Amino acid sequence: MKVQNIILNVLLVQNGQDKSTRYIKAFTGSCYQLAEVTQADEFNLTMVQQLSPDIIIVDVASPTSMILSELSILALNMPKPVVMFADDQNDSIINALVKAGVSAFIAGEFNPNRLFSILNVAAARFTEYQKLKRELQTTKEKLNHQKTVEQAKLWLMENKNYSENEAYHCLRKIAMDNSQKVEDVAKNILALANIDRGVVAI
Repeated sequence: MKVQNIILNVLLVQNGQDKSTRYIKAFTGSCYQLAEVTQADEFNLTMVQQLSPDIIIVDVASPTSMILSELSILALNMPKPVVMFADDQNDSIINALVKAGVSAFIAGEFNPNRLFSILNVAAARFTEYQKLKRELQTTKEKLNHQKTVEQAKLWLMENKNYSENEAYHCLRKIAMDNSQKVEDVAKNILALANIDRGVVAI
C-alpha cells in the first residue's frame, strides 16, 4: 500500500525584503510548502484563521512590539507552531518571544541545511506543550469540581446534620434521579444556599 506524503503549509511573515525564494528552494522535495507570504504589519489573527497554516515562520531583522502582540493574541486564540528567525538576540527579546508563544527562535545567518530540523523540533515542542496545557487544564477542572462537591457536602453536613458519607450519597442520589452530574447538583445546592443567605452572585 502506498503511503501518501503529508504536506505541511507554511505561512511566512517577513519585514521588507522578500525572503520567500530561499524558503521555496529550501522546501523543495520536503513535506513543507510555502503557502502564503505576508508582511509583518499585515499579520494578524484573522489572516491565520482564514489560511489555517500548519506552521508559521517569522523572518524579521528584529521583532517589533506589534508582531509580538499579534503572536500573543494568536497563542491565546488559535495556537500554532511559530518559528522566528531574527538578528536581534538580547535577553529581553527572547523572554518576550517565549511569552508570545514562539516555539523556536534562531538568531543569526539563515542556514537552509538546518531548516528542516528546526521546523520539526519546533512542531514537536509545540505539540508537547499543547498536550501539557490540556493536561493542566483538565487537572484544574477536576480540582474545581472536587472543591464544589466538597463545599456542597459541608453545607449538607452543617445544615442537615448529615455525616460526610450521607452527604455524598445524597448528592449522588439526586444526580442519578435527575440524570445530572454530581458537580451540577452541588452547584445547585450551593446556589440555593446563597439565596437562603441573601447572597447574590456577581
